[in-house]
This record gives sequence, structure tokens and C-alpha cells, in this order.
Amino acid sequence: MFKTKVVRARSTNEYVSMIEQALDDIWDIRQSMEFDGEGIVEMGAFIDELEVSLKEIYQSMKDETYEFATGNFPFMKSLDNYHSSMIPFRYLLVRINETHMKGIEISEND
Repeated sequence: MFKTKVVRARSTNEYVSMIEQALDDIWDIRQSMEFDGEGIVEMGAFIDELEVSLKEIYQSMKDETYEFATGNFPFMKSLDNYHSSMIPFRYLLVRINETHMKGIEISEND
């Protein structure tokens, strides 16, 4: 998907912030769908799936039941079906998944 290294979150707070940003971006897409849904209505099921997944992740972070490295998030498979112009926050979703798969990025300077 991406040829360069994907930068993972460097802290739990940053990871939660990334998830919150993605949820905000979903809200924006929903607004676009309502306003001029002709070209993006077919994305509705994917947006629903994505929103449910991200809310579950967010809630598990709040509940402290979240587990890293349990496999790719299900929405990653569906993400490949949509051009980046349709999902402008695609890279953010890749970062969220990469952080999930490999954990928080620990730099040598920490």
C-alpha cells in the first residue's frame, strides 16, 4: 500500500487522538454524502463499518481493555476498494492500523 515507512503513534494519547481525528473525518464524509451523495453513496456501508470499528477501538482504549497486535483491523481490507480521493484520511487509517499491529513507536531518543 505505502512504500515508505508508516509513522506509528508515539504515545497512547497520540493514538487516541488519531482515532478521534478519524471519527471527525467520518462525520465530514457523512455530511458530504448527505449534501451531494451521488458519487459516494456506495461508500455508506464501508463508512458504517469504519465508524463502528473506530468507536469500538476508542471505547476499549477508554476501558483499558484494548489489545495491540491482534491482526489487521477488518476495515483495512475494504479500504483498498476506495481511491484516496474518496477517503482523504486514508493514511491516518493506515497509521492507526500500523500502530495497532506494531505498537507505539518508541524512538531511540526516549
